Amino acid sequence: MSRKASGLSELLAQAELTLSDEQIKALLKYAKLLRKWNRSFNLISATDLPHLESRHFLDSLAISEYLQGQTILDVGTGAGLPGIPLAIANPHRRFILMDSNGKKTRFLFQVKLALQLDNVEIENCRVEHYQNDRQIDIVTCRAFASIVDIIRASRHLLEPRTTILAMKGRYPEEELAQLPAGFDVTAIHRLQIPAEDSERHLIEINRAVS
Repeated sequence: MSRKASGLSELLAQAELTLSDEQIKALLKYAKLLRKWNRSFNLISATDLPHLESRHFLDSLAISEYLQGQTILDVGTGAGLPGIPLAIANPHRRFILMDSNGKKTRFLFQVKLALQLDNVEIENCRVEHYQNDRQIDIVTCRAFASIVDIIRASRHLLEPRTTILAMKGRYPEEELAQLPAGFDVTAIHRLQIPAEDSERHLIEINRAVS
């Protein structure tokens, strides 16, 4: 195992996450592609690059245990976070990665091909314009918009069994106070990311049961 693979494996162990050697290699290949394309496409902040594996990958994978169902829609996926790490870790689930930025979705097409991620679909559009005839089990988003905006934009996709997983930093008290009628917070998880002092929360939201 290479030094980088060993380092990532150690980080995953600290976060109590278990991935195969092939999955770790896929994550490292994704990181390499992201750093290469970032020079021209500005996919993520240059200050975030040194913390890509230790912060962004672990942050993305921290919600893996809360996934349910078969189809996950990652809204405003950007450079593929959390969608790509989750797709690598959950090959039995289907992931739809959506972003309105054409440069970012072109990058994601390259990642899909390079990593042979057959369980990933890329959509270059805004979520409010997206139509899907399949059941969406999870709508996830990371640093995309306020919870209210997420619900409004994706409301047409939210069936009774669909869960929104909103990844937030500090506990979003003001956002939750503005939750639209007909929706309930069903769980709040404090995420623990090794070597990270900043707060991380995962908010689960479902349609209210009448």
